[in-house]
Amino acid sequence: MAEPKTTNSSPLSPSSSLRNGIIALVATALTVSIFFGLRLQNTVPTLGSMAAAAVPLDVALNSGKPSLVEFYADWCTSCQAMVGTMAELEQRYGDRLNFVMLNVDNDKWLPEMSTYNVDGIPHFEFFDRDGQTVAASLGEQPPAVMAANLEALVNQTSLPYVRAVRAQGDGPGGPGGGPDQNPDQNPVTGKLSPTDRGLSTTRLGQSDPRSHGAQVKS
Repeated sequence: MAEPKTTNSSPLSPSSSLRNGIIALVATALTVSIFFGLRLQNTVPTLGSMAAAAVPLDVALNSGKPSLVEFYADWCTSCQAMVGTMAELEQRYGDRLNFVMLNVDNDKWLPEMSTYNVDGIPHFEFFDRDGQTVAASLGEQPPAVMAANLEALVNQTSLPYVRAVRAQGDGPGGPGGGPDQNPDQNPVTGKLSPTDRGLSTTRLGQSDPRSHGAQVKS
């Protein structure tokens, strides 16, 4: 009669089972964190991605919709801090108004910087449906403040938190800086980064790329 075969296998001890379970949980957690981390990395907006998706200035001002023009720079910490807010507001209002972004490091926008007295960023100019500038706000803005201004802009009512409402007729090529049309406004000036551009008349004449068709960054 054959003797029963013996094997070297034995049941896992409780400590081994616990250790293997912990390893499995850690591996699962790492997989999940990497998955969601990659998704966030691909979806979190940046100044560059928002600028690339922004509406061109000339298109915006002739679209029949109100527009928000942001003067910014990649190095501007306040501009970077507002990216999340601006992305959320674009999702909310993008079908009713244009979002335009102008990089102050691009000499193409020197005339606009001079027209709207841009000496610090972020600088926001609000335009009505006719492409006329109606107000401005300076610096890093709280989300609720910017949302209230945009809500008023799309509804064609007085903007509650702006620096000034410019005189009617001061279009994108006009002098701007007209008298305050609504003394009850409560302007909010947030943290600013100086532009240090030196917008002299001589420089404007020599540096405007549009006068000689130079290729420029947006």
